[in-house]
Amino acid sequence: MSLTDSLGTNWAWVIPALCASAFFIIFPIRRLVPRIGAAVSILAILLGFALFWFVLVGLLSDGPGAYSINWLTVGDTTLKWGVVVDRLSVTMLGLVTFVALLVQVYSLAYLTHHGERDPGFGRYFAFHSLFAAAMLTLVLADNLLFLYIAWELVGLGSYLLIGFWHERRSAAEAAKKAFVTTRIGDVGLFIGIIMLFKATGTFDISTIIHVASQPDGINQATLNISVFLIFLGAMGKSAQFPFHVWLPDAMEGPTPVSALIHAATMVAAGVYLVARLLPLYELAPTVLLIVASVGLFTFIFAGTLALVMTDIKRVLAYSTISHLGLMMLALGAGGLGAAIFHLVAHGVSKALLFLGAGSVMHAMNDETDMWKMGGLRRRLPITGWTFVIGAASLAGIIPLAGFFSKDEILLHVLDHLNPVFIVLALLGVVLSALYMARIVLVVFFGPPKIENESAHESPLVMTLPLILLAFFAATVGFLAFNYTNDYPGFGGFLEGHGEFKLTIWLTVASLALAVGGVTLGWMTYRSGTISHRRLAERYAWIHKLVINKYYLDDAIQWTIDKLVLTFGGFVGVFDRVVINDTGADGSAYTVWLSAMKVRLVQTGRFYNYGMLMAGGVVGLALVWWIVQT
Repeated sequence: MSLTDSLGTNWAWVIPALCASAFFIIFPIRRLVPRIGAAVSILAILLGFALFWFVLVGLLSDGPGAYSINWLTVGDTTLKWGVVVDRLSVTMLGLVTFVALLVQVYSLAYLTHHGERDPGFGRYFAFHSLFAAAMLTLVLADNLLFLYIAWELVGLGSYLLIGFWHERRSAAEAAKKAFVTTRIGDVGLFIGIIMLFKATGTFDISTIIHVASQPDGINQATLNISVFLIFLGAMGKSAQFPFHVWLPDAMEGPTPVSALIHAATMVAAGVYLVARLLPLYELAPTVLLIVASVGLFTFIFAGTLALVMTDIKRVLAYSTISHLGLMMLALGAGGLGAAIFHLVAHGVSKALLFLGAGSVMHAMNDETDMWKMGGLRRRLPITGWTFVIGAASLAGIIPLAGFFSKDEILLHVLDHLNPVFIVLALLGVVLSALYMARIVLVVFFGPPKIENESAHESPLVMTLPLILLAFFAATVGFLAFNYTNDYPGFGGFLEGHGEFKLTIWLTVASLALAVGGVTLGWMTYRSGTISHRRLAERYAWIHKLVINKYYLDDAIQWTIDKLVLTFGGFVGVFDRVVINDTGADGSAYTVWLSAMKVRLVQTGRFYNYGMLMAGGVVGLALVWWIVQT
């Protein structure tokens, strides 16, 4: 037996187990020996990434695998811990382990300032390992119950990492906002899972899909409602409108956390969930159209917000929301391969951009205001040019990764959805190119600032991950094509059929619009042909509307403060006064008072009972004598 045979698909479960073990090792020693904790965390994810390649080889040679163990039997139902190793889960396995590894290496320097480590250094790596374990478990789960447990652990991990600097009120509030907002969607997810279980009698994903595909399988109304509720969970995790409000605030966490959670892992969980259950959504075309519509709206909506933000991390956050919308649009058009291909391209590109932003902040004493930066390509050449590659990829510039994945999505939209969708999607392409050009031109090509003269390039431990991510952002797009009969292109690899196709007029149109967006950005933020300040003044009401995020955050906060909390307060008073004081406590007091009275006669002493009986006899005798006389 060869090494690849022994370390094939059957060993995929070891990868999340390594990260989980790292967490349990690190957490008790996080304060005593933080450096050892960091080493254990990095070693665990490194071994996981190495093991991924053996799993991939095993998958290609032996095909998909699935295995499970019995966990609990309740009546006729047996609950299992199950793992599925197919092309979709292995793709996510590779992306998560690769990005997590580079982020953790990068964090060694990011959390060290002037030779001093952050006080939470060990705790940071413990939480990283917990999050990675949960995310890796999620992508490998073969049943909805197991997936849901991992799903909630991912939410817990993100809460801990976003609120890492919990002594800051803004970070604590951001963590709470992310946790609560995603929980709203998770309620829908849980109800949808229970509905599918009730209809099929199982949590196993493949069995549910098989039952649903039968003529007498799942009632159409039940199927529609359940998959829509599951989509609500995906909307929460993947920050789709209107559940997007948590993601920009989540930038309060350390920048490497943003790169890990909000580029390639947590926010991708919703996209992965819909992709995993796409056969169910195809059986519910109405819900699938809702998926496409929500994705398209989010793609454009978040793009407009990215155009006006001044915080470099928030610009990237709204860019993430926008591109997640593009992935949902692809899934709504039935483009599984296109959506996952863009997830991979976006994952490496956005991780590069977030880590690049962290390098800029590291050089500028944690400054995040773009307008206080400028000319940094000379001070930070590696950071600057790798950042350009990542931005150009997401702008859809040929031959970078984002160009090929974007075009494949547009082709699916053109073929399977109403023409209105493709027109609006092309508008989103322009917005993506424009806001990416804006951030690059202002931060790296803008006029140098005097306060930036002390800025210097980050150490090798931070720039090396940038170089590696830039390489993949530039080259991973070529995986779209089938070069040999053994490799049918990414679409063929993922779905077993289909090849990457280019429609000349659509490719030319999307590329022209992307270049047009970059050119417009150059004219506005570099050459000065168009004055963005004059535009903001001329259309002040539009600028005010967008800069205030369409007042949606304020509306949601008002709803929570005035309606939800008010209703909650009423429920609290009702519970305390009516249920507790009058009901529970009142009943208890009545019983207690009765007992106090009864105890006067119910003493448990024979002497007292005898005296009462004698007194009773005497009393009766007296009554009888009086009556007789």
